[in-house]
Amino acid sequence: MTEGPYYKANPPQKNSLVEANTTGTRVVMTGYVLTADCKPVANAKVDVWQADEKGSYDNSGYKYRGYVMTDANGKYSIETVIPGEYPGRTEHIHVKVWLPSGKVLTTQVFFPGQSSNASDGIYTPNMLATMSDTATGKQALMNFVVKN
Repeated sequence: MTEGPYYKANPPQKNSLVEANTTGTRVVMTGYVLTADCKPVANAKVDVWQADEKGSYDNSGYKYRGYVMTDANGKYSIETVIPGEYPGRTEHIHVKVWLPSGKVLTTQVFFPGQSSNASDGIYTPNMLATMSDTATGKQALMNFVVKN
């Protein structure tokens, strides 16, 4: 899937993209990075970037940009907010998964129940996160399978 025009290399490593003045619905995106034969990938880099809750990207800094590393079981977790829509696009989070072998998966994560999913030309239902409510917002489950 396309990385889009807003990718910015070398984001900071951080497990939360939420800052003190952040508004919007908080979401913790978790899951696993797996090989095509369903083996967990330790030390994979999960690089995310997204629009803010109003649909704007920070192109001068690294707000709503960062990466986490998977643990020994291939698990990752990153806290952010559900991004806002902007013209032509539904709510989505961009992701690049970098395997230690050098293989890279570039994709986008989408949210269920959004009426604008149907009109987004990049949207694909196989990249819908599985959502649940938590005490502080939402949890989005999304596993990434990367050909090794």
